[in-house]
Amino acid sequence: MGTTLGSTDVLVAGIDSSTQSCKVVVRDARTGALVRSGSASHPAGTEVSPEAWWTAFRTAAEVAGGLDDVAALAVGGQQHGMVVLDADGEVIRPALLWNDTRSAGAAQDLIRELGDGDPVAGAGAWAQAVGSVPVASLTVTKLRWLRDAEPQNAARVAAVALPHDWLTWRIAGYGPRSEGLEPDLGALVTDRSDASGTGYFDASADGGRGAYRPDLLELALGRSDVALPRVLGPGEPAGPAARGVAGAGVADGALIGPGAGDNAAAALGLGMRAGDVAVSIGTSGVVSAIATAPTADASGLVNGFADATGNYLLLGVTLNASRVLDATARVLGVDHAGLSRLALQAPAGADGLVLVPYLEGERTPNRPDASGTLHGMRLATMTPAHLARAAVEGMLCGLADGLDALRAQGVQVERLQLIGGGAQSEAVRRIAPQVFGLPVTVPEPGEYVADGAARQAAWVRSGEAQAPRWETSSSTGYDAPAEPVIRTQYAAVRDLA
Repeated sequence: MGTTLGSTDVLVAGIDSSTQSCKVVVRDARTGALVRSGSASHPAGTEVSPEAWWTAFRTAAEVAGGLDDVAALAVGGQQHGMVVLDADGEVIRPALLWNDTRSAGAAQDLIRELGDGDPVAGAGAWAQAVGSVPVASLTVTKLRWLRDAEPQNAARVAAVALPHDWLTWRIAGYGPRSEGLEPDLGALVTDRSDASGTGYFDASADGGRGAYRPDLLELALGRSDVALPRVLGPGEPAGPAARGVAGAGVADGALIGPGAGDNAAAALGLGMRAGDVAVSIGTSGVVSAIATAPTADASGLVNGFADATGNYLLLGVTLNASRVLDATARVLGVDHAGLSRLALQAPAGADGLVLVPYLEGERTPNRPDASGTLHGMRLATMTPAHLARAAVEGMLCGLADGLDALRAQGVQVERLQLIGGGAQSEAVRRIAPQVFGLPVTVPEPGEYVADGAARQAAWVRSGEAQAPRWETSSSTGYDAPAEPVIRTQYAAVRDLA
């Protein structure tokens, strides 16, 4: 459902091209009121043809009633993925997504090489250079994997883009020569937030405007003579959309925003400020906080990225979040509501049953080849309720470790918000304060990434120095006494996984 339009309303669109789907929201530029929306699925897998994103965008835009009446639009996208283009603008190979871990060995090679053979020194050098220590998620490691595993493809690379960069480029009317489009690689654009997740961009350079590190790109790909997207400032327009945009119905001349990585777009959609911490429970688990200064965590637990407003975004990321709940519900033969009811029937700590949920390896801690383990199995704990409780607690404990890592970097936690699909579980909401030791608030369900992109689009259209103020959604608070036994049990066994 949307709002009723008035004759003077100006509309903007936000696009969330995520791992699983593309969502489009159309909002009133002045108030942020939702007018209409649409979505379309992306294919499963950790490598995907970017054309699938283009198809999904067009479908989602059509479901949303078209975009021919919007004055501006912007794209929030899944971070880190590798899109490689040749000189004709053709995609050389399917894009490797952030959750593709085949480049884990490449990450270790890059760390050792920057440290002259010493991995500890290398980790510190990477953290100082770009704010993050390479893991398989980052684009820089995927480029190194490409160089080593597919040298013929690596030799063809004329440009490297991220998912949101490539989709923005297509909306502007550029594309592969084989489709009769102009393959202008110099027209690729991005923003600080997404560039800061590549592993070859220093967001703190040039007074905070940021700058690419060609030396690190060359360390990965073996050369640096490739086109990289031009990095736009917050609120800086990328240019006009192409008329019609291949059936998506975008009005000719509609302004395109710089876009953002999904976490930065979500922070903008939530109106986050210093002191706010968001725990996002989606395909991945993300603990994020706004900071006014960059950080350099040599342990690799905290990524020092940029946000979409000119500040910094500190992230602790786990690979295993809502799909832990999905898998446990499937094993128990229940839906998510049933899993929640079961989990709330068992006591805090599940009588010693602990699930370490490294079901797809793990990013934080960096253990890409790990598997999940279940500890503390006894006759009394081998019940559906205990397993359900252990799954919820295990998932939350991984995120609580991320919160601890942010605190170690000086983050002050004044407000803790739970967002994402997993936050809709009643068990997650009620158990979270017991694990985090803090009350939590849960905003109304929303498309926070798409909303942040829409807010950025309104910012671009306004030409103002700051993003417009939109009324944030109402939140529900949850509080409960901390249950230290949960994290104590988890800490005792997590490194055995």
